[in-house]
Amino acid sequence: MARQILKGVLLDERVEFTLADLSRACSRHAEWVVELVEEGILEPQGQEPADWRFSADSLSRARRALHLQRDLRVNLAGAALALDLMEQLDTLRTRLRRLEYTDNSD
Repeated sequence: MARQILKGVLLDERVEFTLADLSRACSRHAEWVVELVEEGILEPQGQEPADWRFSADSLSRARRALHLQRDLRVNLAGAALALDLMEQLDTLRTRLRRLEYTDNSD
């Protein structure tokens, strides 16, 4: 049987990242993160880039956007749309699982 190595990062939901932290975690320039904010992919807390704070969910969303850009050559507008659609799909799947669980428990 082939062995598979999984790579992941567990983050506390209360963790916050600065602009520099997030850009470093994604191995991208801060300008790229600013573009994600401008495109609506990320929504930081704070008024100015120097004051921005990003949630742990922002790191996940930024990395997904990076994979869409790099692997599928999707532009940022397309990445924003794809991320929104993927999140809607996740929400619908969760609802469906709950409904199926409710139906099976009767």
